[in-house]
Amino acid sequence: QLQLVESGGRSVQAGGSLRLSCAASGRTFSPYTMAWFRQAPGKEREFVATISWNGDSTYGTDSVKGRFIISRDNAKNTVYLQMNNLKPEDTAVYYCAAKNRGNAAYNYWGQGTQVTVSS
Repeated sequence: QLQLVESGGRSVQAGGSLRLSCAASGRTFSPYTMAWFRQAPGKEREFVATISWNGDSTYGTDSVKGRFIISRDNAKNTVYLQMNNLKPEDTAVYYCAAKNRGNAAYNYWGQGTQVTVSS
């Protein structure tokens, strides 16, 4: 089993920055495609960004493009989400997820970390 533990969430004012981290353990980290999702109160969980196993390919949803950067360090078994110019609508629980290359669905999830952005 691959275990994922997120950290770095906290309260911040609009316009501020945060860096979330997701530490993986239990299995070799490098073969997995990694992603961040988020869930705001009363809303469905939504995709935020993904990164390929070697970091060569990244993709983010339109609402975070130009503000959020996903990256990974396979030597540290960690994936990051750098969030800049935060907005109140970014308030959510942020989840780290992993999937085997070739899988459609993410099959490993962390417990989430809360990000609250105040105006």
